[in-house]
Amino acid sequence: MNQILVTKKLYVTPELKRKKKIYKFNFIISIFLVIVLTSMYIYAEYDRNKGETESKEILEGMLAQVSAGAKEDNTIANDDILLVVLDGTQEDYEEPAKENTPSVAEMNEQAEWITTSSGYKCKTIASIKIPKIGVDYAVVQGETGSLKETEALLKSSPVKYHGYDPNEVGNFCIVAHNYRNSRFFSKVPTLVVGDKIELTDLTGRTITYEVYDKHTVDPNDTRDTTQMTGGRKEVTLITCTDDSQLRVIVRCKEVK
Repeated sequence: MNQILVTKKLYVTPELKRKKKIYKFNFIISIFLVIVLTSMYIYAEYDRNKGETESKEILEGMLAQVSAGAKEDNTIANDDILLVVLDGTQEDYEEPAKENTPSVAEMNEQAEWITTSSGYKCKTIASIKIPKIGVDYAVVQGETGSLKETEALLKSSPVKYHGYDPNEVGNFCIVAHNYRNSRFFSKVPTLVVGDKIELTDLTGRTITYEVYDKHTVDPNDTRDTTQMTGGRKEVTLITCTDDSQLRVIVRCKEVK
């Protein structure tokens, strides 16, 4: 019995002690990393939920603005003017005078600037609904259009990326995050040709658009933001693929 005890005691070598210390150290590091990653995940969810809440507040502000405008103006806007788009620009035209009927451009100009929780200024210029996937958000426009500003605003709402005013002739491009859940444009990649979206501008006019094309492109490919629409009103939705490697492009045209 004594021999066995001595043998076992001698078996605990310095090398084994060193390995045990390494195992303990690795275990502590693993626990620490789990805590850090869990904290990061919780913060990310909190940040996303905060963005969702802020987006709803922005949308409510727009609806209040549109409602106030409707009370002040009971006339019907003339939407029968055809603008010809050549080389990405609108030809000069003379719009008939309309008494007490502000245009989309005028309403956008008068829209109130707000400061988001990220510290950037933006104003609401439209709202977008996609009944099939439960999308109902305001569309905001940044003050400068810089990349940092756009990235910050995307945490709160879909953002105007390029184009003329909403519901006007041209290609109104909207970009939003894909969080791989139900928020913002996460479900946009599931849209198919024939699906409908609704875009409401600040005059209160809602136009329905129909998906006619969907594809993916490299992040640096901007060809789908072209304004050469042949005189049509179009909307282009832009978001990331689930792996964030490519961009999903959903192009829509006005339903007449």
